[in-house]
Formats: sequence, C-alpha cells, structure tokens
Amino acid sequence: MVRVRGARVHNLRDVDVAVPRGAVVAFTGVSGSGKSSLAFGTLFAQAQHRYLESVSPYARRLLRQVEAPQVDAVTGMPPAVALEQRRSVPSSRSSVGTISTMSNLLRMLLSRCGSYPPGAPRLDSDAFSPNTPAGACPECHGQGVLHRVTERSLVPDDSLSIRQGAVASWPGAWQGKNLRDILGTLGHDLDRPWRELPAAEREWILFTDEQPVVTVHPEREPGRVQRPYRGKYSSARRLVLKSFAESRSEAARARAAAFLEQSTCPHCHGHRLRPEALAVTFAGLPITGLAALPAARLADLLRPHTAGDGPAALITADLTDRLTALDRLGLGYLSLDRAAPTLSTGELQRLRLATQLRSGLFGVVYVLDEPSAGLHPADTEALRRVLAELRTAGNSVFVVEHDMAVVRGADWLVDVGPAAGSGGGRVLYSGPVDGLRTVDASATRRFLFDPPPPPPSRHRTPTGVLRLRGVTRHNLRDVDADVPLGVLTAVTGVSGAGKSTLLAAVAEHPDAHRVVTFDQTPLGRTPRSNLATYTGLLDTVRKLFAATDEAKARGYGAGRFSFNVAAGRCPTCEGAGAIEVELLFLPTAWSPCPDCHGSRYNPQTLQVTYRGSTIADVLALTVDEAAAFLADTPPAARVLTTLQQVGLGYLRLGQPAPELSGGEAQRVKLAAELQHAHRRRTLYLLDEPTTGLHPADSETLTAQLHRLVDAGATVLVAEHDLTLIAGADHVIDLGPGGGDTGGRILATGTPTTVAASPTSRTGPYLAERLGLPGS
Repeated sequence: MVRVRGARVHNLRDVDVAVPRGAVVAFTGVSGSGKSSLAFGTLFAQAQHRYLESVSPYARRLLRQVEAPQVDAVTGMPPAVALEQRRSVPSSRSSVGTISTMSNLLRMLLSRCGSYPPGAPRLDSDAFSPNTPAGACPECHGQGVLHRVTERSLVPDDSLSIRQGAVASWPGAWQGKNLRDILGTLGHDLDRPWRELPAAEREWILFTDEQPVVTVHPEREPGRVQRPYRGKYSSARRLVLKSFAESRSEAARARAAAFLEQSTCPHCHGHRLRPEALAVTFAGLPITGLAALPAARLADLLRPHTAGDGPAALITADLTDRLTALDRLGLGYLSLDRAAPTLSTGELQRLRLATQLRSGLFGVVYVLDEPSAGLHPADTEALRRVLAELRTAGNSVFVVEHDMAVVRGADWLVDVGPAAGSGGGRVLYSGPVDGLRTVDASATRRFLFDPPPPPPSRHRTPTGVLRLRGVTRHNLRDVDADVPLGVLTAVTGVSGAGKSTLLAAVAEHPDAHRVVTFDQTPLGRTPRSNLATYTGLLDTVRKLFAATDEAKARGYGAGRFSFNVAAGRCPTCEGAGAIEVELLFLPTAWSPCPDCHGSRYNPQTLQVTYRGSTIADVLALTVDEAAAFLADTPPAARVLTTLQQVGLGYLRLGQPAPELSGGEAQRVKLAAELQHAHRRRTLYLLDEPTTGLHPADSETLTAQLHRLVDAGATVLVAEHDLTLIAGADHVIDLGPGGGDTGGRILATGTPTTVAASPTSRTGPYLAERLGLPGS
C-alpha cells in the first residue's frame, strides 16, 4: 500500500489515506474538492522530491521541479510519472512526431532504408529534420514560410504624416517619439503626408541598415524639462524583425507579426527541408508525405515492410507499434507533422500516454489527470484497456477522473469531498469501487450507481436557421449544415471529427447577429490577473472601501485599493504578495513577503476596513463566502451569483488566473457574459464546456445553458457529455472517424432521432443514455 499521513496541500485537511500498489486507482470528487491536490500535489510531488534527492545538484537545475508537499509522511510510494492536463510544448517547431519520438524513427528510416536518386550520397538522419542546420531549408531556416516587411505593411495609411503616426509599426510612448525626433534632427519633413515624400527618403526611413547617432533637441512640451540627448536611429524593418524574432513577450511578438507579410517559401515550397532530403523516398513518399499521413494510415502503409530482420523491418515494426497505440487511444487521425500548439490538452496527455505504452517500465506509478478529457464514448473502452495494460505490466495507475465509465473500470476508488474548496478536502471513502454505495455524503455515488434520468425534452421551436453551404476547411469538405436558432444544439462526434471546425464556421456566418465564443484559453498569464479583476468584481469592492469614512478621511480613492497601483501596494513585493527566491540547485521558491505577509498591500491601505475586513481579507474569501458577505451590494451580488450558477463557488476571489484550469477559465468567461442583460439573438459557442467537470457540476452548467436559451439566445456546444447531449433540442453528429475519415454530417435532428440513426457512432451511446428500447 501507498500510505499518506497528514496531507495539508491546498484544501486537504490533515488527510490520512492508503491505496494499493499494482492497481488502477480512481480519484473522484466534485471540481475543487481536492482530488488533484492529493494525487498530484501530494503523491506525485513527494515521489519526484525523493527521486531528485538522488540526482546531482547540477542535473537538478535542468529539471522542472514541483514544490515539496505539506505532508507528515508518504510511505510505499514508487517512482512516479505524471501526465497532466497542461500545455508544456508551446513551440511551433514541436509536433506530434517530436513529442512521441516517432520523428526520430522516421528520419532514421529515410536515412538508412530510403530510395535515393541515382548517384546521390547517403544522408545522415539530421538531414531530414527542419530543426537542424543540416536539414533546414537555407532560405526559410526550416520554417516553411518567409516573413517580410513591405512599405504597405509598415505604413497602412500613406495620407498621414510622420508626426501623425504614418509609420504604424513604430513602438508607442517614448520610443516612437524618440524615432520621430531623430528623423526631424536628420532633416526629414515630419508634417508632409507620407505619400508625398520622395521614394528614396521613404525607402531609407523604413529599410536602411544604417544606425546613425545624432544629438536630439526634443520639442518643448508644456510643464516638462526637455534636455538634449544622443539618439540612435533604427529602421522600421529592423525594429519589427528584431521584436518578432527575439521578444519573449507573446503580446510583443503578436504586435510585430501584424506588420509582417507571410508567404510560402519558394525554395522548399513550405516543406521546410533541403531539396536533397526531399528527393529521398520510402514506399513512394518523401518524409514530408509520410509525416502528413494520419497515424492510422501511416501504420497501414508501413505494416507490409515489418517482415524480416533487416533495418527497414526493425524500424517499421517499432513505428507501427507506436502508431497503433495512438490509434487505440482515439488519436489515429493525427499526423506526425501536426503542430503541438494545435492539440488540445486532452490530446497531448493521451499522446504522452501512448508513448508510455512502449516504454516497458515496471514498478512505476502513473498519475494521470482526466485522460478521458475530449474523448468520445466510443473510445473510452480502449482507454480502459490501456490503463489495465499498464497495471498488468507491473505498474500502478492513479487517475483523477470524472468519467463514470472509467471510474467503474478501476480496482480502487478514493472519493474526496464532500464539496469544493473549504467544504472539501476530506477523504470520504477509500476502497473497492462498489463500496461507495454506502457513502451518502458522496456526490459521486448517485452518478456511479444510479445515474439520474436524462432531462426531459423542452420541445423548443426554432426561431430561425443559419444555413451553412459548402463549408470546406480543415477536414470539412463541402459540408452543408442548418443550425437552428433559439435552441440548444449539440455538435457531436469522435475526437477530430470536425466539431470545433464547424463551430468556427458558424462564428463567421454573416447572418449571425452577435456571436460570443467561450474557449479554454487562460484568463491571463500573470498572477496579477485574477477572478476578481477579470469579472470586474474588484472594481465594485474597491469602491466600497473608498466610500468608508476612514478612506474619505485619509483621502483614499478607489485606486488606492488596487495591488497594481504603487500608492496602495506593498513596496517590498510590489503587490505580488511573495518574493521569488532563486535557490540554484533547488526549484525556485516563492517566499511570503516579509512585510505584507502575502496580503499584497501596504500597512496604511490595510488600516481601512469594510465591515471589519480589509481588502486583503475580502480577496481571500471564496465566491460562496463573498456572496453572503456582499449580499446587499447588487453589482457584487450579481457577479457572485453568476459564478455560483456555473459551479465556481469554491474559487477564491483573488485566485491568480494561471492557477485556473481550462474548464474553470471557460466558465469564468461564461459567468462574466451572464451579467449582461441583453441575450436575445446572441449566439453562444462553447467547445466542450464540461471538460474537467464532475457530473454534479455538469448538471449545474447545463441548467445555466438552458437558461440562456430560455432568455432568447442560441447555444451551440461541441460536446461528448451524453447527459448534456440527451437534453439538447437539436444534435448535429459528425464523423464517422477523425481527421480525413471524418468531416461529414452523419445525422441531424432531435437526440431521439440521432440515437436511432444506423450511421451515427454517437447514436448507440445516446440511445443507452436515453433508455431507448434495444439499447
């Protein structure tokens, strides 16, 4: 057994629990109950912490280290591998092939066993990689596209003068003014329309490689002292390309990209490789053609070459096994050249899981975060078999999971709850799955053993229709679809069938009145963005504090109560609440600020209270606690009520945005939209909104979506959750497979109609959920 004693990570309350090794263990509970804190924050963190103690200090610096857990003891814990729902490969050069290491095998196959043109020398495997100097196209450096600037991209409005901002690509604020003043010093006319300047002068301003240094006498501005200074000029092209290539800020790179024109590289025609590498083939295809095939088709192409014991047989046999593992996990539609940033977090995790199937490790604990996320019910059984294989191979599998089909297939169940946040953090049950039947406090019990009946059909009548004709994008090929207005429509199908692509096509329909899209991108990338700032709640709270007698007496306005404003924040940590400590050989640690002790504010600001609480105390409240505290403040109550309605009552108001999961971020965006009174004729698009939700939380979210429709809106969701689909007014089912085997509409109509369709892969599972005869 793996035994935990006194776990206090996040909301865990001195938890003691024991789970068996060599088993599939499911951790369940409502969103925010503490199951991930137990599985990842405690068990995996402790396993990694112990392993790193055996690693040299130098090597430790190269690894991403998690924080040591707050726990009295963890015994019997083997080495662990974590497969989390997070995007750890943002580079556009990273792909399905590089993550799974199959790109290395494919390059080796072409290098050793490929068909070369007569007289061509053998190439090393590096010559088949666009990420190496030996293989990258010399023209585009392995990018496949060329980025260039033109006068039109840098100066979109040539009727403006330089002073009026004709060179739109120039940085803002002081640096743009500096460039303008330097040009004035060099004798250029700052007030003449750009189009009237001599061509040679325009060319020099935008594209020169010279960087002259001159003494600038700034134009005088009222109330400011202007002193001469030495300024160096850089052309608009130089500044844009430098920002695009070197900036670490995504916002800065995006701004620079707006002034670049992109075109396919004429040298490699977008294939990213040198001509000599593209001339080598295997099974009649170059490496780019092989990498572009869906995994399932590539496996079929390579399978005939696996016979024998030569190099080609050895490499193709290994490749075929790895590709088959992808197909078993519902990823057979992915090609090896598919860019990693285009994958969902669920796809990324299953891709890593498929890689682990070939590792042959023994005695390891695999900790997985909702491996069923984004998985169609048709593929869930294959996932269960994969988890069982890892167990049979001598490993332990710890799964944080909401899919009841996966939970039923586990050997052991740990249910955490009973509620979220401060209402959770207790282990309600730990034992064989069937034993949860007797635990009345468990929110999981009724969904596992006695699923509630699907919601009755509302028989809504559409108020109109959006007609899509001849949609061709990604894997959709000349698709015609009718999306009814004024109802809730579910778009279904296996992973990669084209659901998200169809939603994107609907969003661009010219007849759509108002379109609001909710995706799972983060609310913000810095800890300074949080739940209260995103929803606008902090503005209301700051006004409440500014209206107190104490604040008025001190002359404090609402801005004083923002931790992003110098007047109110702690000067030591500058409003961060913690100080970063670089420990060199250990993971970077964040220590609570010694002056504000994590409150983020300076002492003078914290002397002002509202109903006995400081602004820091209010930000530490959960949504549920704040709803009671601010119940008589209508603007705040409205925000907090909508957050509760989408199942986020357990989040703290000051919870940093990067700590929120993709599903939580999507529901925060939905809650922010729900505050708007005018919903009639609005089209809401949601991509798998139930991802990461316990069935109890899905019920709450589904009810809220139906309220939107009742208020006159149209809701369109891409979804796998059968309960949500069963309660929809209309269903559009895509498939039959993923990638190039999908992209067709198989069935449309009411859930009952689609459930009876003989061609729909979703139909049989939907029929079972609806309790139809013969299902």
